[in-house]
Amino acid sequence: MDNLTHIMKGCMRYLKTVLESGSVGNASSSDEELEQWEQIFMMRDENGNSYNDKRRKRSIWCRPSCIPVSIVIILIVLVVLVPLLDQQNAMHLNTANAPVSLHCSDECRLSLVESIPEGHMYPPNSTHLPTKNVWLDLIDEAQSKIEIASFYWTLRFNEEYPYNSSIEGEQVFQALYAAGAKRNIKLKIAQNWPTKSMPNIDTEYLVKKKAAQVRSLNFSKLLGSGVLHTKFWIVDRTHFYIGSANMDWRSLTQVKELGVVAFNCSCLATDLGKIFDVYWMLGEPNAVIPDTWPSELNTDINMKYPINISDSVHNYGAYITSSPPPFSPLGRTDDSDAIVSIIQTAEQFVYISVMDYIPATIYTPKLLFWPKIDDAIRRAALENRVKVRMLISWWKHSSPAEDHFLRSLTALSQAYPRLNLQIKRFVVPSTPDQDKIPYARVNHNKYMVTDTSAYIGTSNWAGDYFTNTAGVALVVTADRGDGVGNRTAQDVRKDLQGVFERDWNSPYAVPLRRL
Repeated sequence: MDNLTHIMKGCMRYLKTVLESGSVGNASSSDEELEQWEQIFMMRDENGNSYNDKRRKRSIWCRPSCIPVSIVIILIVLVVLVPLLDQQNAMHLNTANAPVSLHCSDECRLSLVESIPEGHMYPPNSTHLPTKNVWLDLIDEAQSKIEIASFYWTLRFNEEYPYNSSIEGEQVFQALYAAGAKRNIKLKIAQNWPTKSMPNIDTEYLVKKKAAQVRSLNFSKLLGSGVLHTKFWIVDRTHFYIGSANMDWRSLTQVKELGVVAFNCSCLATDLGKIFDVYWMLGEPNAVIPDTWPSELNTDINMKYPINISDSVHNYGAYITSSPPPFSPLGRTDDSDAIVSIIQTAEQFVYISVMDYIPATIYTPKLLFWPKIDDAIRRAALENRVKVRMLISWWKHSSPAEDHFLRSLTALSQAYPRLNLQIKRFVVPSTPDQDKIPYARVNHNKYMVTDTSAYIGTSNWAGDYFTNTAGVALVVTADRGDGVGNRTAQDVRKDLQGVFERDWNSPYAVPLRRL
């Protein structure tokens, strides 16, 4: 390809010389010009003899009067070849930039993580790893660094409430403090900008004791509104947790939470680390969102090119999404795009469990309709005839408008008898003492599972969470080749399906009409 390009450039230089000299069509053009012509095209036979030598010997070479015809032929060739060259160069560039098939270590181990509120009863062996235990395990695993992205911090022991259950939060806090202050583990925390109602006293203490480095993101300055709603941990860029649990003692004992932990999964942990690096940059004083993110924060792991976690028999894909779009360097899949894609590619069912579901913005000065996910759900039920079940939380802070949006979805089933779209509200029971604990006793889950994929995120499903609020999610797609998939992937997807079906069939799931 380079030689052909060189020849064509030589042709153009020669044509320019001929045109400027006025020799085109001049029958008296010298043999010197023919020598230049032959040098450009390297016209030699298999014995290395120049065709010009043959011309001198047998006088069969075209005379200079043929040059105009030759020029016309060359121009025709150029018209044909130049687009082909550009196309091949473009293909070369696309190949160079396209992510190669990426593989994770066979040791990558994923498990579901749950917080079950005190007094919330389930059958034996139907729950998963407790959040507190997983967080303590991650701290113990740390060799050099722990990075945490969080909304707010209220882990510490609290005597304000008669029904005290903050001991588990205190245990996690003390373990983090010991890691940073005594074990020389670099503890880095990216958090939302502290407010009067959420002062983040825990992190102030860690900084004061030189146990952690903390940066706060001011969304009012960065985007005009929004918060850092993300909840994830990264340990040594090797292990990580993503889930709904805030750094709050209530998230361990008083709120129903769901997440996923990955051990020995440096491929995804490193990719999640790039999102943390985005937060860390935006937590600097006077930080602004750059027009173009540094290339080292770009990713090759996304919805189009998921990372391949495989063994000798099976494989599955996985990738990490992010919101809002301005926070995403090149290659990162937008969170809402992933949700829509997962819904659209479901073949049998879509199960959704989130705390809030409103197809509009709820924190903006002016109410804005945001039907992106809502439209995908309706299309899946109407056009694809996929079974849709939605489990939406009901607690004292639920918006009254939410129930009307949900009823508009269930109305589709009444309009089309063959359509299968059902919705229930999930209620976490509480005692009088537990009722006194603010912002507790709620199903805080944010996940979706289909027959092909599992999605575990940190965002509620309202417009604001995808347009100006920071969140992440892990998406796992089961192998579609043999219908079985990697054991680990199928366990995560099947386990998540089991969690949904457990909750859907529990006495805590209440039909809409009963509220």
